[in-house]
Amino acid sequence: MNHPKLPEPMPLAFAEAESAGQRGEVPIGCVIVDQSGNVMAKAGNRTIELKDPTAHAELLAIREAAARLGSERLAGCDLYVTLEPCTMCAAAISFARIRRLYFAAGDEKMGAVEHGPRFFAQATCHHSPDVYGGLGEARGQKLLRDFFQNRR
Repeated sequence: MNHPKLPEPMPLAFAEAESAGQRGEVPIGCVIVDQSGNVMAKAGNRTIELKDPTAHAELLAIREAAARLGSERLAGCDLYVTLEPCTMCAAAISFARIRRLYFAAGDEKMGAVEHGPRFFAQATCHHSPDVYGGLGEARGQKLLRDFFQNRR
């Protein structure tokens, strides 16, 4: 897969991930931008803080962007996240009609885009974004590795 130059919103996603890690959350961050590149939403994981297993960075950002746009459809919006989305987040990305998905590190254990169920390749998936993985992969992997080493 050809990878474009690291897109401008990705550093914002990494900042959200770092902030999540400082709060004791798994350090994953997400940013959603509209067609003009305007930031519509940004979030880091908040599952512990909110005591909500669905409070992944992607879902929080999708909720915020949908509320801001006043629509459940985010057609034309692009989502940037520091880790390959899980199945739950991939489904939300599909339902929201995200145009493009950019992610940093792949996730062999829980990822659902290039690993595991490969959600967007399933016949039952009615909307698949363009996917660009591996953007800032080393940084994404390091964030997670350092976080989990410090917790042991």
